[in-house]
Amino acid sequence: MAGESATATDSVSRHRRAFDWLSGSLWTVVLGSLLVIVGGTLIQVSFGSFSTTPIEAWQALFNPDVIFNLQAWRYFVFGAEFPVLGAELPEMNRRSLIVWNIRFPRVLVAILVGMNLAVSGAIFQAVTRNELASPFILGVSSGAGLMILLVLVALSGATLVIPYVVGSVALDISSLLPIIAALGGIGAFLLVYAIAWKNGTSPVRLVLAGVIVGTVFQSLQTGLFFFASDIGVVQSAIAWTTGSLTGVDWEQVRMALPWTIPVVALSVISARQLNVLLLGERTASSLGMNVERMRFALSTVAVVAAAAAIAVAGIVGFVGLIVPHMVRNIVGSDYKHLVVGCLFAGPALMVAADVGARLGLMVLAGSSQQMPVGIVTGLLGGPYFLYLMRKQDTMGEI
Repeated sequence: MAGESATATDSVSRHRRAFDWLSGSLWTVVLGSLLVIVGGTLIQVSFGSFSTTPIEAWQALFNPDVIFNLQAWRYFVFGAEFPVLGAELPEMNRRSLIVWNIRFPRVLVAILVGMNLAVSGAIFQAVTRNELASPFILGVSSGAGLMILLVLVALSGATLVIPYVVGSVALDISSLLPIIAALGGIGAFLLVYAIAWKNGTSPVRLVLAGVIVGTVFQSLQTGLFFFASDIGVVQSAIAWTTGSLTGVDWEQVRMALPWTIPVVALSVISARQLNVLLLGERTASSLGMNVERMRFALSTVAVVAAAAAIAVAGIVGFVGLIVPHMVRNIVGSDYKHLVVGCLFAGPALMVAADVGARLGLMVLAGSSQQMPVGIVTGLLGGPYFLYLMRKQDTMGEI
């Protein structure tokens, strides 16, 4: 009996140790973020040009005829064109159609974008050992923005003919902007890494190379605006370069989700490696880590995360910069806590910012116009860092 009691006690102790990393401060971040996401979701589905009361909108969101409809979920997840698994959108009442096909997907895209940008920022801050680093410190945003402007200005209205087995299909080049943005961001990152390479890289050289590439690419972006003769092209370019969730739907959810799942998994799994990188190159090497290989691998994960966000929402600033900083001030610098906190705080910030972007002008000026969400995140991020600058004597290196 004594042996069985000791075994049971050891089992309980092991389970407790397994959850020791779930600190009270982390639970505060997680629960607080979930409250913001739920509240923002209910606001987003309740207001818009189609008049509904909040109760009617919530009834439509929790409509069991949609929630438990397999055909509806096949359409949401795979679309109508996906072989075998895809399906057409089923019949539903007008209120449910607007909530589930227009308003709710926008919330999901905001969640995915916030998650990707926050995790990307956290990884880059570990790789560069600098708490002021962001997902775009290695030129990702400038590369994506430059490619978008090149396509919009130089190839506006062009079509791409893709051959397949029984014929060919012509695609408007503008429909490929998300893929082009992602490729531009990845290409810029590779260029930064090549510039920074000198028998290896270092956090300082990566940051400096990112500043160089970002400055050159942003200058080229500004120059391209002078060659755009169509005001519609200029407006589309501005929407991409400031970040916007206007008009997103399930297509953007399907575009971002396959990239978000592996990014989230890899970022959580890599928490220990990120902690080791923070110790410095010599210490990490003495612990058996191939620093250069690990730095490149983790940077690749961060770039893919940022590119997935850019592909569906454009260049949304400050989220990847301020979210890891805010979470770090609450849970500390341990990446086992920090990554999990970012996975919840990032979506909370994006959902809250998108509520302001979508409804801010309606509340303040009675206008039906919507602001780009990147403007709202900039308005939030600037004062926050001004506060930190006044409060802290030193900022920069972690």
